[in-house]
Amino acid sequence: MARLIQLTILFIQFYYYYYITTTAHGVSSNGTTFLLDSSRSAMILPLFLSPPNPCTKFSSTRRLLQRSNANNALPNARMRLHDDLLINGYYTTRLWIGTPPQRFALIVDTGSSVTYVPCSSCEQCGRHQDPKFQPDLSSTYQSVKCNIDCNCDDEKQQCVYERQYAEMSTSSGVLGEDIISFGNLSALAPQRAVFGCENMETGDLYSQHADGIMGLGRGDLSIVDHLVDKGVINDSFSLCYGGMGIGGGAMVLGGISPPSNMVFSQSDPVRSPYYNIDLKEIHVAGKPLPLNPTVFDGKHGTILDSGTTYAYLPEAAFVSFKDAIMKELHSLKPIRGPDPNYNDICFSGAGSDISQLSSSFPAVEMVFGNGQKLLLSPENYLFRHSKVHGAYCLGIFQNGKDPTTLLGGIVVRNTLVLYDRENSKIGFWKTNCSELWERLNVDGAPPPAPSSSNGNNSNTEMPPSMAPSDQKHYGLPDEKKIGQITFEMMLNVNYSDLKLHISELAESIAQELGINSSQVYILNSMEKGNASYIEWAVVPSGSADCISNVTALSIIARVAEYHMHLPDTFGSYHLINWEIKASAKRTWWQQHFLLVVLASVVSFIFGLLAFGIWFIWRHRQRALNPYKPVDAVVTEQELQPL
Repeated sequence: MARLIQLTILFIQFYYYYYITTTAHGVSSNGTTFLLDSSRSAMILPLFLSPPNPCTKFSSTRRLLQRSNANNALPNARMRLHDDLLINGYYTTRLWIGTPPQRFALIVDTGSSVTYVPCSSCEQCGRHQDPKFQPDLSSTYQSVKCNIDCNCDDEKQQCVYERQYAEMSTSSGVLGEDIISFGNLSALAPQRAVFGCENMETGDLYSQHADGIMGLGRGDLSIVDHLVDKGVINDSFSLCYGGMGIGGGAMVLGGISPPSNMVFSQSDPVRSPYYNIDLKEIHVAGKPLPLNPTVFDGKHGTILDSGTTYAYLPEAAFVSFKDAIMKELHSLKPIRGPDPNYNDICFSGAGSDISQLSSSFPAVEMVFGNGQKLLLSPENYLFRHSKVHGAYCLGIFQNGKDPTTLLGGIVVRNTLVLYDRENSKIGFWKTNCSELWERLNVDGAPPPAPSSSNGNNSNTEMPPSMAPSDQKHYGLPDEKKIGQITFEMMLNVNYSDLKLHISELAESIAQELGINSSQVYILNSMEKGNASYIEWAVVPSGSADCISNVTALSIIARVAEYHMHLPDTFGSYHLINWEIKASAKRTWWQQHFLLVVLASVVSFIFGLLAFGIWFIWRHRQRALNPYKPVDAVVTEQELQPL
């Protein structure tokens, strides 16, 4: 009987997912794809569910019970966001998987429910920011065995997953379980979780710089759902994207205390599997658009998706919004967009100072069903023209003929978004995301790290966040002098090939760290399967007795943030551990040894010089007044007349 009930539930869920995917025209229960204007390319993740029901554990009832008894004192995981939504097309965060931990840069996506990284066995994966995940190097990794609740491989041995995205890129692989760590800012301890180990990727997933995707959507494979089911965090998470030209941001897994002036909208999980809001009106310059409120409730309603770059409105709403904006732009000149292939709506003459955009562009407000309003500044609906200085373009487009309203990351720049899943609501709080922790009165947390505007993670210049405030984050001693920095790494090259070029590798590392090659020493090296293990030491330069905190911070950040780019001969590296050693306290003799030696040498030289002068003087005196005995014959001198 129990078996029959389970099969019935499975059939109903299969039918539900099938109905969603076949009627959504590109929207699935595990991804977000919508019909968009074909003239605008944007990052939209993810898309289609293929096949349906990848792993279902029927834990909804258990989760609801846990939510109702949630402990507000549960810890959370504070994490940094990197990159820039408009430059890179996404924001990434860092996760560490395995024992010892292997680091990955993952796209933060609220429209996806699966977290996955490239697997070492993947022969059809692109070259990404970090080395592939190596299950054999993790002592805590376990594959998810084939069972009735997941799709299995052809041999019926392992659970597998498969995802297809809007631009027809795909990801597929096996499901594994391992310990996932959330970084040094996290109060949440590392947790075991299920993730995808990619065996194949195509399209943009193959060519992108980020390693994979961190799925924050609803679903049993979602890392948020998994942590909530374990009872280690409250059923909530938050994202805060940096402003125009800044990038970066912050992320929190778990609950936070919402600011008193946070604006909330209801979010109905039954309405759609995505994070939706109850949008009723849009005001431009204080005047409501002449629209029926139901225009924002078509199909899937109004969806909030962090994996989408821009915003997309139904046709009627877009036309009305565009017209209202253009009526307010009296002093600006319409110009062509940066790419002739796209019909962007752009304007010049606003100036390059982002803080002054409000004097040229009108304010926009979103009005929710509860009457609360979210104020959007110009940076929440504009993007910079890449070819004309002081020009900007609308970042809100028509969603083709699809009546769904899709709000991407541009709408929530410099906005803390609280996804309160337990209470079925989403909160918005306008703030400077680079100062989020201070504004939330979170003690001991450094600001999130803005990314470089060029979108390149290999900058030699330290980002603004790499300041003395980060010394605690990187474990730098506040008072003691730094005498040595050691770090251990794995290189995905054969050790027999590597040991012939160790000196070249040391020079490359010194160059990447911006120090002299004489400061880099190898402490230990050995073979680890097909990889190579090396332990390095960085010491003070020349006669210096310590490494300055600024230099140490730069070295550690470049190593820990994987900013070192080694020649292809050495492959890619994986950081295992790094350590800072304080400079040993020296005795008086050790501190003044050189000075004493120098003083002794100078004294010896002056003494030798003085002796030489005296010797020469004495010799001359003897030559002028030669010594004669008293009985010696003296030559008679003739007297001279006066």
